[in-house]
Amino acid sequence: MTRALRIALIASSQFPVRQPFAGGLEAHVWHLARALADHGHHVSLYAAPGSDAGPDCSTLSVNELSLSQAAKSDVSMPAATFMAEHHAYLALMLQLGGIDAERFDVVHNHSLHYLPVAMASTLSTPVLTTVHTPPTPWLESAIQATAAPGTRFAAVSEHTAAAWAHSGQQFTVVPNGIDAQRWPMGPGGDGLVWFGRITREKAPHLAVEAAQIAGRAITLAGPISNPRYFAEQIEPRLGPDVRYAGHLTQHELARLAGSAAVALVTPAWDEPYGLVVAEAMCCGTPVVAFDRGGIPELVSEQSGRLVAPDNVHALAEAIPVAAQLSRRDVREHAVRRCSSAAMVDAYLSLYRQMISASSEDTDDRLLHTPPRIRPSGAGRQHQRPPAPPCHGLDVADRAPGPSVLRSRQPSP
Repeated sequence: MTRALRIALIASSQFPVRQPFAGGLEAHVWHLARALADHGHHVSLYAAPGSDAGPDCSTLSVNELSLSQAAKSDVSMPAATFMAEHHAYLALMLQLGGIDAERFDVVHNHSLHYLPVAMASTLSTPVLTTVHTPPTPWLESAIQATAAPGTRFAAVSEHTAAAWAHSGQQFTVVPNGIDAQRWPMGPGGDGLVWFGRITREKAPHLAVEAAQIAGRAITLAGPISNPRYFAEQIEPRLGPDVRYAGHLTQHELARLAGSAAVALVTPAWDEPYGLVVAEAMCCGTPVVAFDRGGIPELVSEQSGRLVAPDNVHALAEAIPVAAQLSRRDVREHAVRRCSSAAMVDAYLSLYRQMISASSEDTDDRLLHTPPRIRPSGAGRQHQRPPAPPCHGLDVADRAPGPSVLRSRQPSP
């Protein structure tokens, strides 16, 4: 029997991991924390104050920055939000490398900040970083410069892994998973649904245009991340056939998605994964989406239709076709392709591989590192004997992970 692991999950220091979620990353970490705890592991969550770690998880506090007036007045002082985030992750990594050095078996980083990657080599605990986005300057710099043997990387889709291939690191693809029980089969209906962050790169206005061309009512739901965009592109279109339902909890969102005929997914950028696609399909609701980013890895002929990016008329034409698909088949595809069970098994397999490798590396260094020489007295030298060998953690052998876990080699 394998023993329970002590796992630290790092999320955003700015956005709480709680319902209603600020975005897909927060939703993913929330579900992962609970799934790992349900498997009997000890999970600690580092996220913004107000996060909901769950009844079986603990939290790691965010260290708030309090600068002197002199520091604030310095000409080099960056934006306050930048400094607050920098200090939060700096304090966390120093804590994990200091007083909490022996507290965890593995650290799993989901944040978009560069410091958890850049400082991973200062920890004796292995660190896994999952990338949820395309490359960003600060994060790419840290990943390219990382050479710590205890550090590994994962990506949420083949598309995302390919986007990072130039970094020189190897990325194991572990697709995001959802708890099918939290997204039950819905009865469907006549209307359409679009849900996600209300922002320009998600382009809900294109979903509204497609719905109007198709002659269908549509309901939008999600946090208004860009108020100006909402005021200019969404609010003027609201009416009897275009409704904004607000920022909903997961339960409310599942009920809304399950009551729609079709879910529209209209990103104006290359979505790294497309969590809303998995969630809608799990409710039995077929998806019509733009063919870009990681979305094609999720949608099949059984579960929806893909159309050329930004082609609103093609989107509208695909709606009645998708609406004829079997809702039961759509859900079966989602459960098979987007299961949280497969995701958790893949991550646990990675964790145990990293812990085992870290233990072997520690043993090897302790057994084969030459004794250090230090001067003492007048020209005399005393040898310090090597520390006794460490036999590592009590981690049982584990069979290779499921097919969901696969690695993409760095590009030449």
